Amino acid sequence: MSDQNSNSNQSSATNNKEDRPKLKILAFHGYRQNGTLFKGKIGSFRKTVSKYAQLFFISAPHKVFNEDGGGDEDSRSWWFNAEDNTFSGKCLGGPAIGFEDTLRLIEAVIKEYGPFDGFMGFSQGACLVGILAAMQQKGYLPYAFKFAIFASGFRSGSLVHKGFYDEDINLPSLHVYGESDSIIPKEMSESLINLFIKPVVAEHSGGHYVACSGSIKDAYLDFLHDRFQDIFEDPEKNNRRNP
Repeated sequence: MSDQNSNSNQSSATNNKEDRPKLKILAFHGYRQNGTLFKGKIGSFRKTVSKYAQLFFISAPHKVFNEDGGGDEDSRSWWFNAEDNTFSGKCLGGPAIGFEDTLRLIEAVIKEYGPFDGFMGFSQGACLVGILAAMQQKGYLPYAFKFAIFASGFRSGSLVHKGFYDEDINLPSLHVYGESDSIIPKEMSESLINLFIKPVVAEHSGGHYVACSGSIKDAYLDFLHDRFQDIFEDPEKNNRRNP
């Protein structure tokens, strides 16, 4: 578990270095990444959102091994959807090997470091956040989050996850995807977007990465500004948040 700053206070507490509180966001990396690697890759995103948010990074519980059986790099996966312990976002009808381990890890992290105001995910991590949002909609989670940010998100094709996608999700969400993404084509991201009642969508011309420039940067800032107002500046919502 690593965070953007050394401060791990709850989001209702003010940052020691600033006068204003910050949203706490739990960040989920993509397949074959880990929390530390993901944190390093999205420096521009972290800098952009630092006005409103503090990011916390965790690593998936499952180690990904190379075809030769080696695992020199700390590559991780939230679950596998093939019997050979690999994962592909385009795989349909497969299993979800190790998914329960991921659920237990997230619950333990939130119990120790939470609560978190929002979740953010990239690629497989974004797919995971979508599943958690759907599970929350159904009342299946022992914790709650108030918004979600997706980068190259998609629906899981694993058979055990299909039942989660049968109702609309009432959760503020921002969906960012690349028009030329060949790993997670835009149609896959749009399939996830269509589950949300009032999604905010931002498309960029690039590929499979967490974009953060131009209009995409503005989309993050506008979305987090609204979430900040909802959580910290709306007295009625504040009372519900801290009874």
